[in-house]
Amino acid sequence: MSNEQNAVLEANQTFYRAFEKKDMEAMEAVCSKGIGSLCIHPGREAIKGWDAIRQSWVKIFKATRYLEIDLEVISVEVSGDLAYVVLVEKVMQVAGSRRLEAKSMATNTFERMAGQWYLVHHHGSPIMG
Repeated sequence: MSNEQNAVLEANQTFYRAFEKKDMEAMEAVCSKGIGSLCIHPGREAIKGWDAIRQSWVKIFKATRYLEIDLEVISVEVSGDLAYVVLVEKVMQVAGSRRLEAKSMATNTFERMAGQWYLVHHHGSPIMG
């Protein structure tokens, strides 16, 4: 695996650590603040622009008492200043008194800006069955 691929995987891990720890400050550090940024939570419509995306994460974090996320990376590709990671997310979430488990296929697209990889697009789709 190339140094670039490793750097993208590290940024991907940073995103999921922030997600799992419900750490908005860490999430802000790895996500692009661009108006063209997109986020598609499993089963939801596309959210465009960092302000709206940030609000969606705040809402998820407030509703969630505990999170565990296991990842299975399928592919990581880098082309110039753009890269993507395709993976399976296995999420265990405790919200209120309910324990929820879900598997999603996810694609995370990163853009390198000023030498650092930022998440510009996150798309999760539920795996049925």
